Amino acid sequence: MTTRTNPYKAAPATMKALIALEEAARASGIEESLRHLVKTRASQINRCAYCIHMHTTEARATGESDARLHLLAAWRESPLYTARERAALAWTEALTELPAQGAPDEVYAELQAHFTPEEESGLTLVISAINAWNRFGVGFAAQHPVRAEDRRALDAA
Repeated sequence: MTTRTNPYKAAPATMKALIALEEAARASGIEESLRHLVKTRASQINRCAYCIHMHTTEARATGESDARLHLLAAWRESPLYTARERAALAWTEALTELPAQGAPDEVYAELQAHFTPEEESGLTLVISAINAWNRFGVGFAAQHPVRAEDRRALDAA
């Protein structure tokens, strides 16, 4: 894969606006651990390898378990997620896959059971921000770092 345009060089004002959106999402009041899960799940759906790598690395650095990160794509089938996290992940999937399913009433009702109206807005901002980042990452073929040991394993294969 070859990286395409570097938007930081090509359009610094655009990226400054995206960074401001990210800062607002961080200040939204949604707990850091949940932000990491939401960002990782949206990035999985959007197939943004750069963002998956970044957010799983950040999540681990703040104490998230490997098991929860490995099972995130199958969160419905795993008992490792709280009711609040499940509501947020369902909302993440609905808004990330918006054209396919919309934002179903039952998903929103579950969100309301676990989040205040202010938190609903904050979570929606987090989801919106990561979806914007994913479009930059996938659209411009951003490349995640590759550790030396991973590269050696590829070369040996």
